[in-house]
Amino acid sequence: MRSEQTPVLIVGAGLAGLTTALFLGQHGVPAIVADRHPGTANQPKARGQSPTIMEAFRTAGVADALLAAAPPGRPEMTIVICDSVTGTVLHQYNEHVPHFAALSPSPSGLASQQAAEAAIAARATELGADLRFRTVLDSLRQDDDGVTATLHDLGTDQRYQVRADYLVGADGGRGTIAGEVGIGHHGRGAFGHTTTVLFRAPELIDEVPDTAILMYYVQNPQLPNGSASFVSTDHPGEYVLGINDDRERTEAEVVEVIRIAAGRPELKVEVCNMGTAWEIAHRVADRFSAGRVHLIGDAAHLMPPTGGQGGNTAMLDGMHLAWKLTAVVRGEAGPGLLDSHDAEQRPYGQTIADWQYANMFERLQPDQRPDDLPEVPDPVQGLFGYRMASRAVAGGTDGYGFELPAGRPGTRAPHVVLHRGDEMLSTRDLFFAGFVLLTEDPDWAGAAEQVAAELAVPLAVHRIGAELTDNDGTFRSDYGLSDCGAVLVRPDGVIGWRSTTIADRDALDAAWRQILDR
Repeated sequence: MRSEQTPVLIVGAGLAGLTTALFLGQHGVPAIVADRHPGTANQPKARGQSPTIMEAFRTAGVADALLAAAPPGRPEMTIVICDSVTGTVLHQYNEHVPHFAALSPSPSGLASQQAAEAAIAARATELGADLRFRTVLDSLRQDDDGVTATLHDLGTDQRYQVRADYLVGADGGRGTIAGEVGIGHHGRGAFGHTTTVLFRAPELIDEVPDTAILMYYVQNPQLPNGSASFVSTDHPGEYVLGINDDRERTEAEVVEVIRIAAGRPELKVEVCNMGTAWEIAHRVADRFSAGRVHLIGDAAHLMPPTGGQGGNTAMLDGMHLAWKLTAVVRGEAGPGLLDSHDAEQRPYGQTIADWQYANMFERLQPDQRPDDLPEVPDPVQGLFGYRMASRAVAGGTDGYGFELPAGRPGTRAPHVVLHRGDEMLSTRDLFFAGFVLLTEDPDWAGAAEQVAAELAVPLAVHRIGAELTDNDGTFRSDYGLSDCGAVLVRPDGVIGWRSTTIADRDALDAAWRQILDR
């Protein structure tokens, strides 16, 4: 049996796995990505990219492709609860695509998962990722020095081994990696299955609103289990119907269900893709890491689709994990840095899963709302205000939680508008490629460069008031600094450490070593 070596093996080429490969590639670390499917998604699936991930995608060179993949129509979401698409409307409301200009320089993306996976996969490949579709993981074994995986190429029916320093489990809600490494899960359980069918029905174009995103929740006793979802795609006249069971049907039976949901018994339907069933569930892994194996995406936190944050959380998992893997693989950090993956991402994944569970009742069954629904953060804080707590944050003492960014360690580094000559940019544009130190004090700049050289860790130092100017005077207040002080921002845009005193290279050295487990 042939054998290969790679720093990182990623199992699963969905949003989570591809994003991890993309940012590993941006940091110069190649990865092998194995996925059992023949290619990236062939249905729209999830839709939308929050500014929090679009900022990082802009640095990685994929944001423009995602913005260009927005569907036609007014940039709004129309949500309708009805007995059929053309029948009685029980409730309808529009949600405008939110603008977060005060918190981020990046707009939200509206690309479907289908378009997003294709764009991310293409860019990840350019950056060195080796994508291997129709390839399944047969087995894995880990030891103190790495992971040995046996992969099965379904195209050639050949098996081979890959020896990796680390394995990323991005194999989805039905994946097996968590169980193989002894990770259990908890949650509210499963609520059923949905089988998604892609079809064309141009007759409906004039029957539905012209907003970019349409979501119909159809409640009709003639439908399987009494309900279905009807969703627009990137192409006018093309739609996806979610049938709420996992029964196999003939194409003729599928067409009949589509006609019931549409409210048009004679509707002309062209079935494009019969799809497969997927589970609707609320389930979170008890741990996100076991030895050299790390879980992300649906493998770590499976949640109902109501709220649209499952895909975003998966992509953020990959972005946050990639810089840590990079630092450890390169020898810039000790292995303890990777302990922060569980400490930082699991509380957030739990919160977002709870948020979408609560949304399921708010949108679909408000009269059946459980008394013990978990408390969820305000949406703005949920997107921008997560406070991390781990050893990879120096000086963070309050544990994880939610607050608007204010320059505290463990929180998202605030968006402040800066100027470089005639160019206007954001502090957020400075991040995601490596560590960054922001300060107004030349003494801090000099101390940081010394420490970075001693640690042999790349660092970009930006002096506010020198090459970058803060015309509005908000940098100090937003970052909680005076004219002397500095913040060290991690490669994921999170503040790793802050000092409000005069330059102290020893304090910076100690904090940075803590973050890196050195």
